[in-house]
Amino acid sequence: MFTGIVQGFGTVVEKRAAGGGAVFGLEADFDLTDPQEGESIAVNGACLTARNIAGNRFLADVSPESLSRTGMGSLTVGSRVNLERALRLSDRLGGHLVSGHIDGLATVEERRTVGDFTLFIFSLDPGLTKYVIEKGSITINGVSLTVNSCEHSRFSVSIIPHTLSTTTLGDLKQGDKVNIEVDIIGKYVEKLLGGNVNAQSGKSVISSSFLAEHGFL
Repeated sequence: MFTGIVQGFGTVVEKRAAGGGAVFGLEADFDLTDPQEGESIAVNGACLTARNIAGNRFLADVSPESLSRTGMGSLTVGSRVNLERALRLSDRLGGHLVSGHIDGLATVEERRTVGDFTLFIFSLDPGLTKYVIEKGSITINGVSLTVNSCEHSRFSVSIIPHTLSTTTLGDLKQGDKVNIEVDIIGKYVEKLLGGNVNAQSGKSVISSSFLAEHGFL
């Protein structure tokens, strides 16, 4: 589990095909204190298993599934990525609960400066937009952000100068693809409510009376 608060940059120092997937060699620009072989590290928001840890370098295997659902396949030697080590139970939860399981890709439609801030507008797969709500949380390349606005298949976020300079979001330009993880709570709610559908009408049986009967009102 992660928070979406990026700890530093990583650089791809090696990339090779392996077993239908790929092996990446990554170097962090911060100390991997107390590294544990097999620990989870989020790379641009994708939860990967670190192995062969030596100093600030480690290897990570990326499965065919991850290559198809994320932007990892487009990374090359020299590419910069956002890194976050897994959350400790004693840590502050500065962002929101992030699983590191990428839901899909979004495309930068527009980038513009608004005062001291940078506004990004992204287009997203329509199948994911139902999980994106105004002022809700979303993870972009591993960075926990608040949604400014959303409509149809587009949403916007406003980036503060600190986040722009300490993550790879500052490198983004129109047309770039980014990894997206929607708020996990929305997916769980959808799954739970999905079992409460009238078999004949196909409509949800959730109503004010249903909520009152079960103690929610």
